[in-house]
Amino acid sequence: MKALTKTDYNFPGQQSVYHGKVRDVYNINGEKLVMVATDRISAFDVILPKGIPFKGQILNQIAAKFLDATTDICPNWKLATPDPMVTVGVFCEGFPLEMIVRGYLCGSAWRAYKSGVREICGVRLPEGMKENQKFPVPIITPTTKAEIGEHDADISKEEILARGLCTPEEYAVLEDYTLRLFERGTKIAAERGLILVDTKYEFGKHDGQIYLMDEIHTPDSSRYFYSEGYEERFAKGEPQRQLSKEFVREWLMENGFQGKEGQQVPEMTDDIVRGISDRYVELYEHITGEKFVPQDTEDIAARIERNVTNYLHQ
Repeated sequence: MKALTKTDYNFPGQQSVYHGKVRDVYNINGEKLVMVATDRISAFDVILPKGIPFKGQILNQIAAKFLDATTDICPNWKLATPDPMVTVGVFCEGFPLEMIVRGYLCGSAWRAYKSGVREICGVRLPEGMKENQKFPVPIITPTTKAEIGEHDADISKEEILARGLCTPEEYAVLEDYTLRLFERGTKIAAERGLILVDTKYEFGKHDGQIYLMDEIHTPDSSRYFYSEGYEERFAKGEPQRQLSKEFVREWLMENGFQGKEGQQVPEMTDDIVRGISDRYVELYEHITGEKFVPQDTEDIAARIERNVTNYLHQ
């Protein structure tokens, strides 16, 4: 099993390329974006040294399914998926924000709460909450979109407007879309025996209209719990069974890595890499309710180049 960790294409009409933490985005004539979901994996804003076979295919196919399942809520950037690891979409001018929505108190929000914090991104949190407890209503805790190597930073609605990152009218639309998308994701997850705990959305503008961009409801951008046993585990104060990338973060933390200066990424043995790949396959099958069909990994780069070039020539 091979993994794709680096791309260097020159597609027809290509104007520029942006290499993100996980995705490489090719700008075609300033009109379309070719987004390649690589097999790179990041945690704590650090790209880990080895790629995870099939991860890119899994994330791209989950995102494509959920983009197609939410077009009645808001327009999105997707035009086609010419390759299992590629989405082609319309070019959008992105807002420098990630709209994070949380239905439950866990992850970084719980870590902050446990340390005594009672307000996140301008949102007041009730007293007496426990880890993994459901919020009375979902809360939105946006972050700024950081450059590579920088950490995303929490930001409140008031700061967003004060800094002119979007207008009050635009923010109202972002908030509305975020909550409605989360509600839809929650409903789909429930049908699969899952709880959508928290997720993030990115938006941009195309022809003056706000579009949903990037991935949606994938295990990299979202956290899922299994519904079965949730109440029992919560009552006992036990950790929930999760479907998310959190297991990678936990493995790193257990081995003394949290992305802080001077810390070393633990060795990623073949067994560790295979284990992470297997977990991603499990995530795919639970989230979509479908069997995962792995694509040939013999020469991933050449396959993508062929499929995308054929699509662009149509």
